Amino acid sequence: MTSTTTTSVTRQYEGLFLFPQSVTADLDAATEHVRESITRHGGEVVSLVKWDERKLAFDIRGNKRGVYFLAYFNAPSSIIAAIDRDCNLSERMLRALIVRADHLSPEQMKDAEGQAKLALEAKLRRQAPEGAEGEGEQVPPPIID
Repeated sequence: MTSTTTTSVTRQYEGLFLFPQSVTADLDAATEHVRESITRHGGEVVSLVKWDERKLAFDIRGNKRGVYFLAYFNAPSSIIAAIDRDCNLSERMLRALIVRADHLSPEQMKDAEGQAKLALEAKLRRQAPEGAEGEGEQVPPPIID
């Protein structure tokens, strides 16, 4: 008699998550939302970075512009459908695309980490309110490598 157990293979994945432009007011909450969407089901985030802010090709839920976050993560293949479902049900996230990233080495995934830059950008956005020239602390622009 043989025992059949279903084991799920842990693989590398790349996820691109789209948020409305209004998320720039609180980048920390958006990154935490992406991180939680992945880790809630047992995934492990290797790197997460704000990728780009762009005009969308077409309106999505009334949004003309969006902010993209790029994440590399390790997860059992059995939980990808659950992560995708959570992203589709999220009221904060507009879209998500998750694909396997077997072509990348763990070092390449880690090199994409931009958490420090993202934290700096979020801090700068909180400190310098728009239209408040001459008020508050003067903050130099971030240095981008």
